[in-house]
Amino acid sequence: MPPPGFIPAHGGYRDLLSYQKSEVVYDITRRFCDRFLRRGDRTIDQMVQAARSGKQNIAEGSQASGTSKEMELKLVGVARASLEELLNDYLDYLRTHDHALWPKNSKEALFVRRLSQSSRGRASAPSATSHSDPTHRSHRSHTTHDSYETYRTFIETRPAETVANIAICLIHQANYLLDRQLRALEQAFLEDGGIRERMTKARLASRR
Repeated sequence: MPPPGFIPAHGGYRDLLSYQKSEVVYDITRRFCDRFLRRGDRTIDQMVQAARSGKQNIAEGSQASGTSKEMELKLVGVARASLEELLNDYLDYLRTHDHALWPKNSKEALFVRRLSQSSRGRASAPSATSHSDPTHRSHRSHTTHDSYETYRTFIETRPAETVANIAICLIHQANYLLDRQLRALEQAFLEDGGIRERMTKARLASRR
C-alpha cells in the first residue's frame, strides 16, 4: 500500500450548513438593498460586501484547510465577524425606521425556523463525490441546502420590516453554526495539529 499523504480531504464547502445559510443571507441582502435602500446609499455597498464576505470566507477557508488549519480558522472567524457586522446593519435599519424587532420566540421567528427545517427535510442527499474535511462532518447537511427559493415569496412581497427580521433570524442561525464550527476546528487543531505535524507523521510512515 502507498504511504499515507499529509494533505487531508478538504473543500466540499457547499455541504456545510454554515455556508448554505450564509448564501441565503447574501441573496436576501441583495434583494433587500434593491427594494428598500436608495441608490447611492453607502450602506448598500457595506451590507452587500459584509454578506458576501460571510459566504466567501467560509468557502475559501474550507478550500485552504487542506494545507493550513490556521488559515481556515482565521477565515471562518472573518466570516463570523462579517455576519455580525451585517446583523448590526439590519438592527440599525429597524431602529432608525421605528420598526419592531421580532422576539426570539415570537410566532414570526418560529415560522422562519420551521421554513428552514422543512426545506432541508424535503431536499435530496448531497453528491457522494463531494470532498469535505472530516472536521466538518458534524456540520454538514445530510440534505441539499435550502435556498433563496424557500423565502422568495416573503422577501419579494413583504414590507421592509418583515424582510429585515427574516434576514436577522437567518443571520442568527448562520452565526450559531459558525460558532460551533470554530469550536470544532479549535478542538481538531488541539488534537491533530496542523500541516507540519501531518507532514512529519507522513514522512516517518513513508520511511517505515
